[in-house]
Amino acid sequence: MLTIAGIDHVVLRVRDAEAAIAFYSGVLGCPVERRNDAIGLIHLRAGDSLIDLLPLDGRLGAAGGAGPGVEGRNVDHVCLRLKDYDPETVMAHLATHGVVFEAPANRYGAGGEAASIYLRDPDGNGLELRG
Repeated sequence: MLTIAGIDHVVLRVRDAEAAIAFYSGVLGCPVERRNDAIGLIHLRAGDSLIDLLPLDGRLGAAGGAGPGVEGRNVDHVCLRLKDYDPETVMAHLATHGVVFEAPANRYGAGGEAASIYLRDPDGNGLELRG
């Protein structure tokens, strides 16, 4: 039997790598850890996990077919667990960066019931932020 310890990485295909980096690094605080431009792969550190970006114009991204859009998604959403989570502080931070988000609501996750915030990245990929 396998025991999952957590999320190692999530791979997102993105239309605009620089907009995605600005969002994940500049807004959410996930620094770029490594880039492999030869194949089109960007790794961002998200705590103990990674968010990998595959630009559609890179070798790996182009191999996946059509990109994200209103009628087609690569991922429904990814839930990121935040340290020192305070919904009011998170909402103020997102608003400062012009990010549209839903009001916190109680949802079930790996840590049980908790108030979380839904939002979307520049490619329309869904994100959930929780403590």
